[in-house]
Amino acid sequence: MGDPEAQERHDPRVLALKAGLLAVWAAVSFGVCFFARDLQFRIGPWPFDFWMAAQGTVLVFIALVAVYAVVMKRLAPGDNVPPGAGGDG
Repeated sequence: MGDPEAQERHDPRVLALKAGLLAVWAAVSFGVCFFARDLQFRIGPWPFDFWMAAQGTVLVFIALVAVYAVVMKRLAPGDNVPPGAGGDG
């Protein structure tokens, strides 16, 4: 499919991060919506199942993107340097 050497250069921490975030996304997207009828408690005037289906999954997705950005910034600080601003020019 691609260069085998490029696949070997993938950081296992990055792959673990992607797998973990994907698992959280799948659990929230499919799990909460699948079991929505069983989630019968209220948050303010709204039932939790309605709130989670309407707003919660979108907010969780945005939080996952933010977590991914923060963790990737820490895992690969050299990748964040713009061209020409670093030492190797």
